[in-house]
Amino acid sequence: MPEMRFHIRWPDGTRETCYSPSLVIKDHLAVGQDYPLDEFVALSRLALGIASDRVRARYGFSCGRAQAQLARIEEGARRQEPGTVHVESFED
Repeated sequence: MPEMRFHIRWPDGTRETCYSPSLVIKDHLAVGQDYPLDEFVALSRLALGIASDRVRARYGFSCGRAQAQLARIEEGARRQEPGTVHVESFED
């Protein structure tokens, strides 16, 4: 499966590189867009869930790295004040 990384900027200005085991993230997030924090988390949860399901369908097990990335996103969001997450770039 084609894995990818996506680069974000949290509301506090910190940057993070995130992982997806599938290009499906591009169906849910767009480069240059700002997303309210809660919406970003929800879209990430949806996209990484789909990506993990694709891994399960192909290999018979879900993607632990996608689940770990979602946990990091959820934890990062808990540390933020309300604001927007900016999607800076995709890296295939």
